[in-house]
Amino acid sequence: MGYSKGLLSITLSLCLLAFATAEDPYHFFEWHVTYGTIAPLGVPQQGILINNQFPGPEINCTSNNNIVVNVFNHLDEPFILTWAGIQQRKNSWQDGTPGTMCPILPGANYTYHFQVKDQIGSYIYFPTTALHRASGGIGMLKVHSRELIPVPFDTPAAEYSVLIGDWYKKGHKALKRILDAGRSIGKPDGIQINGKSSKVGDAAAQPLVTMEPGKTYRLRVCNVGLRLSVNFRLQGHTLKLVEMEGSHTVQNVYDSLDIHVGQCMSVLVTANQTPQDYYFVASSRFFKQVLSSVAIIRYANGRGPASPQLPPPPPENTNGIAWSMNQFRSFRWNLTASAARPNPQGSYHYGKINITRTIKIVNSHQLVDGKLRFAINGVSHVDKETPLKLAEYFKVADKVFTYDLVKDEPEQGDKFVIAPSVKNATFRNFVEIIFENHEKTIQTWHLDGYSFFGVAIEPGRWSPEKRKNYNLLDAISRHTIQVYPGSWAAVMTTLDNAGMWNLRSDMWERTYLGQQLYFSVLSPELSLRDEYNIQPGQEVCGIVKGLPRVAQYI
Repeated sequence: MGYSKGLLSITLSLCLLAFATAEDPYHFFEWHVTYGTIAPLGVPQQGILINNQFPGPEINCTSNNNIVVNVFNHLDEPFILTWAGIQQRKNSWQDGTPGTMCPILPGANYTYHFQVKDQIGSYIYFPTTALHRASGGIGMLKVHSRELIPVPFDTPAAEYSVLIGDWYKKGHKALKRILDAGRSIGKPDGIQINGKSSKVGDAAAQPLVTMEPGKTYRLRVCNVGLRLSVNFRLQGHTLKLVEMEGSHTVQNVYDSLDIHVGQCMSVLVTANQTPQDYYFVASSRFFKQVLSSVAIIRYANGRGPASPQLPPPPPENTNGIAWSMNQFRSFRWNLTASAARPNPQGSYHYGKINITRTIKIVNSHQLVDGKLRFAINGVSHVDKETPLKLAEYFKVADKVFTYDLVKDEPEQGDKFVIAPSVKNATFRNFVEIIFENHEKTIQTWHLDGYSFFGVAIEPGRWSPEKRKNYNLLDAISRHTIQVYPGSWAAVMTTLDNAGMWNLRSDMWERTYLGQQLYFSVLSPELSLRDEYNIQPGQEVCGIVKGLPRVAQYI
């Protein structure tokens, strides 16, 4: 398919610029978003395809590469893609959330341009508009280390992307109508693995992975579901964890791994068993009805089907939470490995930095006028026609939102406010964020624009005395954190990336109905050193449409 004239012009301009300034390499993509028939649970339904693919096309790039994606929206609804975990340094304009950019209208296109600056690892992209994520538009974004940067394991024979997660048979429009009516979308219908689901003994199942005996392979596994944590395991084989959300890990070996909504990790699998088929198993966690799916791992020239005896799942209920919490504690940052830069990961001593601000976040749900809403500290976010970042940039924020409705500590009482939620943050402050979960369901949180150190997860309520239990040496730098029922989690990060950044639940029902906020992180310098200018071709909408552009940063 040929490039449009607009993309060709952008391509030539960027190539000339790269040549003149010796910029990092560029990767160009043209994506067409359409409806099409998919059957993740074996039942045909309408899905969202990118270039006729579900899951969507894979982006393969290297640290510091520039990514240019021209997205054509052929749907009948506005559409936005986000690049979860890509930090968009100085560039929240491209973050792909309703609070930072205008949607791509039906029949229109938009060109994303961002750099995977100082990052490596496994990430996903997905739609943030409406309930589109429930029907597809999801895919993998892989960022490899530069050739001169050593990787702490031998190059695998091959690597495979594995996108797993819960799935609903209802389409995104039906699910959205349920939420708009004030009801929960309820339990998922099954688990999909790379857009398919199979049962033991399914003769029509195609292999997910093909391995040659004696060789080692890398599986990049991400949970792209809407609601459920998932455990994955591989019949007859162990899993060596080597990377999690952009960080090299201490290489512990596991029989199975819990992966929560929005999370990604890489494992190495060695083909050291009898050559035949084996089952890759994905099953739900912390849910009354166990949902599961299998996929075939095939040995080249192997003989014999996979055994119907599947590896058992971890325990459930209270014992299962303790098991999963202990597994989290076993995840450690590889201090001697280099990531995107030559210096070792452990050269950044986050545990020695003084905390300048503590923000405690409590999630909740409530019926408001008979309709279900979710909230952070009693504030339930709603998107507006004018993206929050644009309102702030054009200096009309007071006409769109009020800063700091969410306080640093939850307020006492039954306060529940439905409004756009933007929290002021001080540029380069080192902050501690406490997530406290008083509900009976597990939570997963994600922060755009940053990685943070997940220093603790414990049962009960948090208090300052709990800091003595923090891992201040080798907690993993990541962008998501799970919080178990009746438990808390603590993360630490430096707010050194100017922009407007979304903190949200990764359970999309909760996100859609308000469990999110935006951090406004403004540099006092107002210069290109800290934040990029709005791009010349950036769409504007809402009350800022037609307003004169403000003075550019220099």
